Amino acid sequence: MDTLAQSRIRELFENCKKRSVELRTSTLAHRKSNLKNLENWILKNRAEIHMAVYRDLQKPTQETDVTEVFVVLSEIRKARRSLRSWMLPERVGNSLVFIGTKAETYPEPKGACLIISPWNFPFQLAIGPLVSALAAGNSVIIKPSEYSEHTSNLIKKMCDELFDTDEVGVVTGAVEESQELLSLPFDHIFFTGSPAVGKIVMAAAAKNLASVTLELGGKSPTIVDETANIKDAATKISWGKWLNAGQVCIAPDYLLVHEKVKQELIEELVVQSTKLYEGEENYAAIISREHHNRINDLMADAIQKGADLEFGGKSDRTNLRFTPTLLSNVSTSSRIMEEEIFGPILPLITFQSLDEVVDIINQKEKALALYIFSKSKRNIKRIKKETSSGMMGINETILQFIHPNLPIGGVNNSGIGKAHGYDGFLAFSNRKAVLKQRIGFTIPKLIYPPFNRFKDFIIDFMIKYF
Repeated sequence: MDTLAQSRIRELFENCKKRSVELRTSTLAHRKSNLKNLENWILKNRAEIHMAVYRDLQKPTQETDVTEVFVVLSEIRKARRSLRSWMLPERVGNSLVFIGTKAETYPEPKGACLIISPWNFPFQLAIGPLVSALAAGNSVIIKPSEYSEHTSNLIKKMCDELFDTDEVGVVTGAVEESQELLSLPFDHIFFTGSPAVGKIVMAAAAKNLASVTLELGGKSPTIVDETANIKDAATKISWGKWLNAGQVCIAPDYLLVHEKVKQELIEELVVQSTKLYEGEENYAAIISREHHNRINDLMADAIQKGADLEFGGKSDRTNLRFTPTLLSNVSTSSRIMEEEIFGPILPLITFQSLDEVVDIINQKEKALALYIFSKSKRNIKRIKKETSSGMMGINETILQFIHPNLPIGGVNNSGIGKAHGYDGFLAFSNRKAVLKQRIGFTIPKLIYPPFNRFKDFIIDFMIKYF
């Protein structure tokens, strides 16, 4: 990066930092106005969003509407409806020792925030966190992905039209720009991407003791037991897996299928996948040649190690297309069972007992999402209690991400912190603890020095009974 570009980023940051101090006293009206203006711009420029996302991912217009436009608008509308109550201090209860005090938590803005967003949902995963940051009263710099450059440029255009750059600035570019931003002392960093890059972001944040929200990924298991409704399961798995050509952090990553229903599920997956995604007009492309090559390599490695190709496997390197693909009899030593796939290949492994399922899941890093298709309350309860994941879907995929009142996020390797709705507001807020004491005699004064037998009695009484 040249010196001029570096100085521009640093100047943008300094202005963002100064503005964050002013925004500590931002009103409900100011925050709601920001959100309303953002909503209006999206509605007015919906066709531009369609075109930008299509140029990056060849994504169907309807899919862009559902997964990009609708999700962001829902986030904005939820925040606008609820913001008054979110901003209010929250009273907390007192014990006997604190009689006479008033205790509350007060949500204050964290300050200057950095949002680093990925390419797979290039509009939604940049603007969704922005909604939460604005609702909480922060200044923001967004660094969208260089891989989805058309959408990144549109995001910059939108923010330049709607906001002063010291309140919402956008930095385009690649790795050097991200590294420069990460070297600066932001108050909070919101990153969406891979666990490997998440570790780099967290290490950079640690140098400035900045708080982080890390929305990562991993291998999300999908269980289909012998009690499942196979047609229903196949339909929902097909939609959840092939959406955005599998480039979804919460997509089903691998199937764990009871051996009794394996063949029935395979046959139904063929039917439903063809029904939902036959024709390029219904199906997105792979983001880049590099990623396309990686997906091909994963499939080749799995087949070389004994996997059977049940359907799909057609790769168009020229147009960056890759058909929905199902592999069975996949070796656990293959790369496809070790790496997050992030593409339209679905490995299938059979099991005989739920013990095997629990063992397989618990031997891997904690997943961002876990899905189970079952009519058995016992099996569902066991998976919920004996495995760990950031989110869980029962007889459904993906929809938990869209639910406006559910926190979204991973655990350990799949993420740190939560997002969306009130949880997103809290992610960009500091819940300041505030205690107001009355003037004059208070119970805590009974234990001030100098100590004597009476105060010893009071302290012993507190330890035993309070």
